[in-house]
Amino acid sequence: MPLAVHVRRVAKERHLTISNALVALAERGVQAEAEAQRNLRSAYRGYLAENEPARKNETGKTLIRAIFGKDAIAEDSVR
Repeated sequence: MPLAVHVRRVAKERHLTISNALVALAERGVQAEAEAQRNLRSAYRGYLAENEPARKNETGKTLIRAIFGKDAIAEDSVR
């Protein structure tokens, strides 16, 4: 969806001006970025703190997902 269409839709749904809709969307983006940074730091600390090999592998996958996204690791369906 083009950005302008999305902004107009948000403005209409929330009964905001276009300017206020832009501010609301920017705030949401800033909050999402901060949350992603917190998740990344948490995953990194968890990976560094883990010593057990099986858990280290799982925390490593969590770290990879925090960096590259939730679909970054393909699950092995052949077993």
